[in-house]
Amino acid sequence: MTARTVRAAARTTLATALITGAAACSQPGAAGAGGAGGADAVVVGIATEPESLSPLLGYGKDGNSKIFDGLLTHDADMKLKPALAEALPEVSADGRTYAYKLRQGVKFSDGAPFSAKDVVFTYRTILDAKTNNASKTELDAIESVEARGEDTVVFTLKYPYAPFAERTVLPIAPEHIAGRQDVNSGDFTTRPVGTGPYVLTGWSKGEKLGFKANPGYWGGEPAVKKFTMAVVKDDDVRATRLRSGELDGAILPPNLAKGFEKDATRRIHEAKTFDYRNVTLPTHHDVTGDVAVRQALDLAVDRTAMVDKLLEGAGRPAYGPVPTDSPWFTAGTERRHDLDGAKKILDDAGWKAGEDGIRVKDGVRASFPLWYTSGDKIRQDHALAFASDAKKAGIDVRTEAGTWEVIEPRMKTDAVLAGGGSPADPDFDQYLLLKSSLGGDGFNNMARYDNQAVDQALDDARRSGDPAARKAAYDTVQRELVKNPGYVFLTHIDHVYVVNDRWDGPGTQVEPHDHGLGSGPWWNVENWKPKQK
Repeated sequence: MTARTVRAAARTTLATALITGAAACSQPGAAGAGGAGGADAVVVGIATEPESLSPLLGYGKDGNSKIFDGLLTHDADMKLKPALAEALPEVSADGRTYAYKLRQGVKFSDGAPFSAKDVVFTYRTILDAKTNNASKTELDAIESVEARGEDTVVFTLKYPYAPFAERTVLPIAPEHIAGRQDVNSGDFTTRPVGTGPYVLTGWSKGEKLGFKANPGYWGGEPAVKKFTMAVVKDDDVRATRLRSGELDGAILPPNLAKGFEKDATRRIHEAKTFDYRNVTLPTHHDVTGDVAVRQALDLAVDRTAMVDKLLEGAGRPAYGPVPTDSPWFTAGTERRHDLDGAKKILDDAGWKAGEDGIRVKDGVRASFPLWYTSGDKIRQDHALAFASDAKKAGIDVRTEAGTWEVIEPRMKTDAVLAGGGSPADPDFDQYLLLKSSLGGDGFNNMARYDNQAVDQALDDARRSGDPAARKAAYDTVQRELVKNPGYVFLTHIDHVYVVNDRWDGPGTQVEPHDHGLGSGPWWNVENWKPKQK
């Protein structure tokens, strides 16, 4: 799980009120043809909110931030296209220089002109050691970023970093505002100004984020004039409020989304994702730090049953961070459900069953806690299923629910039902997930996984411009995870959304783990148009 994704989830609380001042919201079925917030408004329910709205601290780093734009952005097929740059970058033959020509006439929402100095300011500030951006290692390849006049920015890299262009979807902050504040605590973190299609009108933490269309947006003023993201942590509550008309759309677990299948006024959207659920196996625990226990748990879990029963088929078994249908997946690293094989591994390693069926070795009982976030039905179901499968092998897993504030201090020794995934490039998720030097760095490498072969392969893949060499390096990573799983990967989860069917434009991309602000059928809400009656 990436630091940004989990930190965003960490501050989420159950919304007690979504939209105030709109009488229709309290009446069942009130959405009608006009929607929850009005004819030109959209209100959607999301499960998490960010800790900050500053791209300097990590907000929107994978694109679709609504308030901001990057130099590039993604189209519906996840292909890069120009945004604040007028074209894709010119790349030098050695792969170490990227030059971006900037779009002319772009202004920030306060009317100030956008220029190359804002791009330079954004990247240099993120890379500054004083900036509390947990994802800055993602920009490790940058040696320098320079402005050439008002309309050209040139990045020079330390080494050829194949996916660098993907990193330039990162939102650009205005130097004239953010540069005059404390980067970590200034007003810009909650009152941002950008070049994007929407302007933030208010943020009630734990409740909602409100946006209005930016009339000066370079891409044209959106037809959706008001856009509200209601923060509703609990899945059941989100479904109830969607059904009552308080929401125009929401992300829902597959079993709850099924309840809307016969609703002619709404559509169900399913998005393929790289989003996985896994169990961290902390190195600093007497049980989960034992390689034999890790290997046994990896075989004991019934991933196919989890997909069928927990996800209603909306997903796939996961054997690592890379989905099985990705060209980066290493064939042959699938793990079969093999309870007998798991028991044999434990027997051979000296973990013997006690009177209660739970194994013991050298006086240590094969037992450990597994935390999941309160209100997250999918994580809860996965945690309970994992514990049930582990019990059959003689391992006692005690499930516990809590907020991220409760869970984070325990992550060094306690297992967590976690998640992550990024479709843009295998480096983006695996480096933060597995690099040993990042163990204990916030939510990076939560298990404190330490494998020298994996460290070397991650570095080799990140520094190579040769696709074949990169594939070979990631093959090494995936094979090492079979030998010594620092995590038990369970499922890759398709994201399921239910949206009022009154707009032309909603659709899905291949999505990362993060879902809510940047993903969902509203990833392109600025392009939606009212349906013609």
